[in-house]
Amino acid sequence: MLNLFACVRFTRNGKSTGSLSWLDKQKIGSVIYVSFGSLAVFSQDQLNEIALALELSDRPFLWVVRSNLANKNGFQARVAERAKIVEWAPQEHVLSHSSIGCFLSHCGWNSTIEGLSMGVTFLCWPYFLDQFHNQNYICDMWKIGLRLNIDENGLRSSLEIKRKIEMLFADYSIKANALKLKDMARMSVGESGSSLQNFETFIDHLKK
Repeated sequence: MLNLFACVRFTRNGKSTGSLSWLDKQKIGSVIYVSFGSLAVFSQDQLNEIALALELSDRPFLWVVRSNLANKNGFQARVAERAKIVEWAPQEHVLSHSSIGCFLSHCGWNSTIEGLSMGVTFLCWPYFLDQFHNQNYICDMWKIGLRLNIDENGLRSSLEIKRKIEMLFADYSIKANALKLKDMARMSVGESGSSLQNFETFIDHLKK
């Protein structure tokens, strides 16, 4: 096995990870951003399926994954020209970057809101609690993403992941819905938006 992060350097001081400078070199709307939060645990078989899907997609990708995880031998070398693999990335800055084409996410609430407010589309990979509920909103109500289904072996296969990546990039209606929700989210935090009004009402209540 090859540790994907043997030579990766990173910091957490804002933008200084190299992720954004790498994104600057990619085409608009072309990059798959992969991040499952800090609690996800995958078997080696599932990691291999993710890696193979990303490799077969033939698209640039930014994959955030912990340093104690390994993947099959030779993967990093094979995708080096179109991939960036890091232990941490400034997610809000990443999601707002014009090169991001979709977000392969665990659908945690913070990630869901950040993606929604940036107008990105989702590939949904929930694994516990409210994440399945968030997936339902993303896929069924808002229609800004697609589910990744589990096979008979309990895995999300490389073929399923690759197929859904292709579907997401080909379906312009999903991107249109994502951009519409982005505009609505920004309006809600504007001067006359509902979010700001609710916050001001809360502050007024505390003052009484």
